[in-house]
Amino acid sequence: MGREKILFKSEERKTKSEIADILHHIADMVEQGNMTLSNDAGSVELQFPKNMVLEIKAEEEIKHKTKRSLEIELEWTVDDDEQGSMIIG
Repeated sequence: MGREKILFKSEERKTKSEIADILHHIADMVEQGNMTLSNDAGSVELQFPKNMVLEIKAEEEIKHKTKRSLEIELEWTVDDDEQGSMIIG
């Protein structure tokens, strides 16, 4: 079984409108085939292959309050025939 390494992470509170703008921007970058993620800790450049796996998951966790989440994940294998890759800077 392989190891998982986090290459980039960001978590910020945003308004619905700000989140929609970010998701539109991400969609544009996926369609173009590349994207750079950056913050104070560094940057990661992603090259998207022609085909990827899209996973969408909605969850609910009940503790003191009910917490819901929506996760959207793109997954691909690096160095496949379709050449998805990433550069860490």
